[in-house]
Amino acid sequence: MEKKIVFPEDFWWGSAWSAEQSEGTGDTGKAETIWKRWFSEEPNRFYDRIGPDVTTDHFNRYKDDIRLMKETGHNSFRLSLSWARLFPDGGRGEINRKAVDFYRDLMSEMIKNDIKPFINLYHFDMPMKLQELGGWASRETVEAYVNYAVSCFKEFGDLGYHWFTSNEPLGPILGTYLEDFHYPNFIDFKEGAQAAFYTILAHAKAIKEFKKLNLKSKIGVILNLSPTYPRSSNKWDTEAAETADAFYTRSFLDPMVKGTFNKKLVSILKEYDQMPDYTEEDLKIISENTAQILGLNYYEPRRVKARLTAVNKNSPFLPEWFFELHNMPGKRMNIYRGWEIYEKGIYDLCMDIKENYGNIESFISENGMGVADEERFLGENGQIIDEYRINYIKDHLAYLYKAVNEGCNIKGYHLWTFIDCWSWINAYKNRYGLVSLDLATQKRTIKKSGEFFKKMTEENGFLYDTDKLV
Repeated sequence: MEKKIVFPEDFWWGSAWSAEQSEGTGDTGKAETIWKRWFSEEPNRFYDRIGPDVTTDHFNRYKDDIRLMKETGHNSFRLSLSWARLFPDGGRGEINRKAVDFYRDLMSEMIKNDIKPFINLYHFDMPMKLQELGGWASRETVEAYVNYAVSCFKEFGDLGYHWFTSNEPLGPILGTYLEDFHYPNFIDFKEGAQAAFYTILAHAKAIKEFKKLNLKSKIGVILNLSPTYPRSSNKWDTEAAETADAFYTRSFLDPMVKGTFNKKLVSILKEYDQMPDYTEEDLKIISENTAQILGLNYYEPRRVKARLTAVNKNSPFLPEWFFELHNMPGKRMNIYRGWEIYEKGIYDLCMDIKENYGNIESFISENGMGVADEERFLGENGQIIDEYRINYIKDHLAYLYKAVNEGCNIKGYHLWTFIDCWSWINAYKNRYGLVSLDLATQKRTIKKSGEFFKKMTEENGFLYDTDKLV
């Protein structure tokens, strides 16, 4: 039966993107990032050979873009700051005043339009000067990051509504050290474990410094989390799922929110000689400085089964030594991304946070649908008629509403993304935005989903057939 779903008052409605994917280079003296370097070395690995120089040109168009945020119903927006723009030397020298002015102007414009700035400090865009020192696998990067973070707290503390130490810290570890989709593309689990540990340590050290400043805002982290489902109730399948969950979910969630490390994961890493280096002081800092707020990025579930074949011990150590992915028959797919669409996963994720992580204040910090060749859905007035995105949003929000009604401390929903943005090696292959982008002219046009989003946020909800919920 169709009924009106209404979210709590002051619910955060908005979207998110990153500096590297939206700003373009600009004219503030931004230094080289790992993406700029990789594109210069291997442009063939980027879809249509489109690199990060221009992207959505937000640097030059932010005032018009903020107007579009308002027109699509935003009351909040998660941006990221460019480390390489603010500290062209990597974070060990003086801050770039031109970059400070740019970000202050941008966030002030957001606030003038009643849009809360959610500030994320790191979103995959390692300054190349720090990558040359080892990137996240180096303690020098940790100290440079803390200096960068403290400088940002002081420069923008009066403007930020909430702060986040990083977005999807698992992503660079998988991409750089396990799966070959982040520069410089090592395949080395142990070095990846070191980089992961130092990322967690940097998060804790930044929070420690943040607390000294007594700002009105909170600080946390944005994690990409997929509920892990075993193929069956067979004990070998459930054990495989628990192991996969330890690697991909608890690896960052436990230390960043609880201040402790997952025992199952630590046991495996010790057994296979994959433990990172650390000190007791490091562990103390991590235990005492945990997230005050948590962003949940949800796109798809993870389905796992017991391995059916033996592991080649002469191959690099990888999590897949302990499980295989399960291709569940009958699953519904977003064929453009190769991702399963499973709305109930957002509910299961929120319930996990409620039951196992103290019901920490949280919000959906990313959720969305990338679709290729959206020009197929162009209406007569030049608007993309993306009913599929509207249905995707409604179906996920219906399960989020169920979670909120059952006591989950969820305060908002941010879509990925606002305007079609550059998507790493996929560039503009898939489009995610509420607003379409013409690459040739940079013209922005609000999609049908953008109109829906505006109406939904004005009413704080929408009509929905709740009989579809299970």
